[in-house]
Amino acid sequence: MSRLTPRAGALTVQAKALAFVLFAVAFGTNVSTPLLLLYRERLDLSATSVTVIFAVYAAGLLPALFLAGPASDRLGRRPVVVPFVVVSVLASAMFLGASAGLWVLLLARLAQGMVSGAVFSVGSAWMGELVPDQGAASRAAATALSLGFGLGPLTAGALAQWAPAPALTPFVVHLVLMAGALAVLRRVPETLLAPRGTGPLLNLGVPRAARQPFLRFVVPAALCVFTFPSVAAVTLPLRLQAAMPGIALVVTGAAAGLALTTGAFVQRLEKRMGPALAAPAGAAAGALGLALGLVAAAVDVPWVLLPAATALGVGYGLTLAAGLTATQRLADPAARGALVSTFYAVAYLGFGVPVVISVVGEGTSFDGGLQVLLACTLAIVGLLSLRLDRATVDRPRPSAAPLTTS
Repeated sequence: MSRLTPRAGALTVQAKALAFVLFAVAFGTNVSTPLLLLYRERLDLSATSVTVIFAVYAAGLLPALFLAGPASDRLGRRPVVVPFVVVSVLASAMFLGASAGLWVLLLARLAQGMVSGAVFSVGSAWMGELVPDQGAASRAAATALSLGFGLGPLTAGALAQWAPAPALTPFVVHLVLMAGALAVLRRVPETLLAPRGTGPLLNLGVPRAARQPFLRFVVPAALCVFTFPSVAAVTLPLRLQAAMPGIALVVTGAAAGLALTTGAFVQRLEKRMGPALAAPAGAAAGALGLALGLVAAAVDVPWVLLPAATALGVGYGLTLAAGLTATQRLADPAARGALVSTFYAVAYLGFGVPVVISVVGEGTSFDGGLQVLLACTLAIVGLLSLRLDRATVDRPRPSAAPLTTS
């Protein structure tokens, strides 16, 4: 298998185009998040049903993650990414009919999960081939995703609170963004010059020599990644909904947007810190955010949700950037898509945490589950702080000599 690596600066426009595609798709994945409280009122849903709508995303995402990465290593990046970008458009169109009932919300969220599983993992691997520097590629992909994740709910929360047709307008905005994404996607070249065409249907992509650092470092960091913003966007707003009359939608959108946007801006710190230091620092920031969330719940003061979301966002951004950089450095170039998919598969388990917390609390109490989560996060901080694999994850993999094209 041959891989196309650009001359210095030759693919700047193409890399930016791919970053915009990742941003636009990520924007759509969280447009529905602040609207969950609106759906709860209009469709008379329980708290557990709301968390299930949020988490069913993972049911579509995990199979797509495990299948899309190896498929892109066999067939190329474009044949996998382009069809799922189209599915992103269809998913937002389905949300326009959300008033039909719970089943529409579940189906649309499931489709969003499938899109994310394919586009984010393969798109991140694609970026790693468009941008020769592994750290820069990881940060470019992670920043585009985090900005989309953050601005989606922030925009949707404001529109749902104050714009006409609150259940429709946010998705119309996303459909406009997707029209632009489909237009610029044509500029992004295929980077696998000779895809294998054959290979295993399922491949975790973990090199034998990298198994221990992947399990001891990447997996614990990945478990933090989407747990933190999920708690900020779903669990804490549900816990404090009664204390936010008339502002619940915009506060929920602000909390989700703040967590995810903060995550985008702190990722530059990972370049200075290195993955081995950034990961435990991120987990510690997430632990601080969970502690602040428990304080907000105890005093029933919703404004405390905002600093909690900020700390959770710092944790999300640092663990995402550190985990992605370490994954890129541990990967065999011939199976990079598979290993990035495995990283995201572990990370997206965090979307199920609000459901677990709600079920444990029988849909009425969230505090006990949050306390257990805080204890688990502190244990991860301790594990990552040992820095057992610093020499491996902080050392860039040697790059192949660039191939130039006319």
